[in-house]
Amino acid sequence: MRIAIYGAGAIGGLLAARTIRAGVGEIAVIARGPHLEAMRRCGLRLETAEESFTVPVPASDDPAEFGPQDYVILALKANAVPRVVDAMQPLLGPETAVVTAANGVPWWYFYRLDSPYGERRLESVDPGGVQWEKIGPERAIGCVVYPAAEVVAPGVVRLLSGDRFVLGEPGGERSERVRRLAAALVAAGFKAPVRPRIRDEIWLKLWGNLSFNPISALTLATLDVIATDPGTRAVARAMMLEAQAIAEKLGVRFALDVDRRIEGAAAVGAHRTSMLQDLERGRPLEIDALVTAVQELGRIVGLPTPTIDTVLALVKLRARVAGCYP
Repeated sequence: MRIAIYGAGAIGGLLAARTIRAGVGEIAVIARGPHLEAMRRCGLRLETAEESFTVPVPASDDPAEFGPQDYVILALKANAVPRVVDAMQPLLGPETAVVTAANGVPWWYFYRLDSPYGERRLESVDPGGVQWEKIGPERAIGCVVYPAAEVVAPGVVRLLSGDRFVLGEPGGERSERVRRLAAALVAAGFKAPVRPRIRDEIWLKLWGNLSFNPISALTLATLDVIATDPGTRAVARAMMLEAQAIAEKLGVRFALDVDRRIEGAAAVGAHRTSMLQDLERGRPLEIDALVTAVQELGRIVGLPTPTIDTVLALVKLRARVAGCYP
């Protein structure tokens, strides 16, 4: 089994370290900058609460060095993927599956979705349909990422919590390719359930990300404060209810109600969302996959999104002023 991990940041590094140690296949890592140089020089180090270990990593900034793969795991943020579509072409053979391990609404969302809206393309997450045309929705395997990790130094990744990667085919079948991938991840020490309704899983995580992330970027508050302050809780709840109405019109089933979802976020504690961390570090913000895409879906199904629209306008301007959004 040949697996390329495109992007060796926090999640990509976690996946690379454990799959290489487990010997589940022939692993290739696509990375760049000081992180790549450190991995080439010293290997990739993973630190957890239970252990720390270092593995040698076949890593390069040139995908052509590795050739066609069985799986390409895109461990980049959604807003970075369109920029690497051309570069990743040497990794794609006739049977290559592409695993979309990013937060937010995936570019293939309408592929094989039983809905009256057809196989639409989402401009907010796939401008010009570049991913649809050059990767192909038939390659896509959905993946909802639950571990929290960070790159603490070049070549060093620290796992903070979590070990679950939820997988699913856009059409819902338990295909051989998704079962083989799940088995490889389990062999590497992860939980990797295969779900027949992957979009339900995507929305369950997106439900919180689309609200808590932009609110955190606007207020600089941690998750526990946003979820318990009466004002910000009300804003987040309104956004989540707007999103729920859209998702349900697209056939999604929510496994819990909005207040339980907010309480779950509050229980995480003083966590700085990924969007807040990116803002503080001057990195591009994942606004479009998390928020703009939900607004676009609302337009498609004909439902208003007044609270989402307001927060989206504010966080886009906040990010532009900080130089973190085009």
